[in-house]
Order: sequence, then structure tokens, then C-alpha cells
Amino acid sequence: MSGSLQYKPISEKLAPGVTLVQNINESNSELRYVSLKIISLQKGAAYKETLGKKEVCVVVLTGKATVSDGEQTFSEIGTRQSVFEKKPTDSVYISNDKSYTVSADTDSRIVLCYSLSEQQLPTRLIKAEDNSIEHRGKYQNKRLVHNILPDNDKSANSLLVVEVYTEGGNFSSYPPHKHDQDNLPQESLLEESYYHEIDPKQGFVFQRVYTDDRSLDETMSVENGDVVVVPRGYHPVGVPDGYTSYYLNVMAGPTRIWKFHNDPDHEWILDRK
Repeated sequence: MSGSLQYKPISEKLAPGVTLVQNINESNSELRYVSLKIISLQKGAAYKETLGKKEVCVVVLTGKATVSDGEQTFSEIGTRQSVFEKKPTDSVYISNDKSYTVSADTDSRIVLCYSLSEQQLPTRLIKAEDNSIEHRGKYQNKRLVHNILPDNDKSANSLLVVEVYTEGGNFSSYPPHKHDQDNLPQESLLEESYYHEIDPKQGFVFQRVYTDDRSLDETMSVENGDVVVVPRGYHPVGVPDGYTSYYLNVMAGPTRIWKFHNDPDHEWILDRK
């Protein structure tokens, strides 16, 4: 249903050995700049797509795959069997108006991160070792970040892509912040999606999405494989004790820069000694 914030996994066969697990776009969400597909491929299977006025970042979430745009081919990329190995993976950026194929060298899970795009840019392999790694926060606000397409990387038109790990007992995307106003240099307008995995997989996390006036205020119990979309508002994530949270963020908007605004009611936690 258009306007939903939380999306459960689906299982739609697209081709032999290819299963669509998530498919979020402008037709079934409030998002206008960001869209997302997650596909599972059996070894030897292939997924093909022709892009219109969208760019894509092909993230080899798990397994190994070969990605080709017909001119360049990147063979057997991917570094892990589980996201909870906590090491970066390989991705491929492909610009608008191109066609590409993802072929599974092993059983694989692929995240396809899209945003609107008009200007063609070169196809590029984003190697695992090209991901910058950050440790953010302190106290119960700690997380590990893998930057796949950060805003200081100028090789995309709109897309920003990042992976985040949060240990049990910690909050992430916290203190609550938002980026829903085109008001640079103070704040940028960026929609966002969260693809969640949890270890062990029977766990859950809590995510709240809310605005200052509470015209949007929804708190969700999020399980393994769910996607939460953030068309606007603050969007913190809380992780129960004993579980580890992983999420992959896709962001995009009219200007490719991440400038956020903290909820003033909770910003004080940054000043703790």
C-alpha cells in the first residue's frame, strides 16, 4: 500500500533461480527519489535489467557474482557469506540509460539501490577495500559504519549508500536526526531506506519515524529482512540486548550531500562527559 513505512520480505520468482525479496519504489511507497530491490540468486542464475532515468548501485550483499554493463565486466566480486562477518563487500555503480546483468557465481543475495539520474557517469567497481570504515558514537550510542557511496565520493549523481552495525543495548541513527528540508547549508533533503538484518535472525529491533509536529509518528518492531522507509522525519533505531543489528541505508534527494538536523529535545546527549 502506498504510504507504508515497513515492508516484509516477499518471494516472487523473476526467472529460473532468481527470487525478488524486496521491491520498494514510487508506486508502493511515499519515496520519490529512492527505490530498492533485493534479489536472491542461485548459483548460475542471472538477473538482467535496463535502466531508464535511474542510476543503480549493485551491492553484493553475500556470495559472489559477476556484474556487466556490456562494456565492462567485474567477475566474481563479493567478499562474505554473511553480513555479520562485519567486513566490507564489493559493489558496482551503473549510471542511467544503461543495461546490466548480474550473474551468480555462488548462491548470492544482491541489493539494487536506485535513485533518479539524468547525467551518465562511468560504470565503476567499488572494491571492498575502497569502503571507508568508521566507528561512531560513545556510551550506548556506538556503531560500525562501512561507507560504500558517501557524499564525498563524486562518482554518482544522487545515490548515497552505507552499511551500519549496531550491537545489542545500543541506539543507532541517534540522537534522532532528520534530513527532510532543502535548506542548505544547514540541512539537506534526503529520503532514506533501511534494509535490516539481525543476528541471531529471530531477533528484532525498534525503529521510530516521527516529525516535529507528530503528523508522522510510527514505531515499528522490525524483524530480519524487513525494510523501513523514511520519506521524512527523525528515524532512530534501538537494538535489544543479545542481538546485533545490520542495516543498509540508501539515500537520495535533489542535492547529493548529507546535512542532518538533530532533534533539539535529545541533542543534549552529545554533550555528556
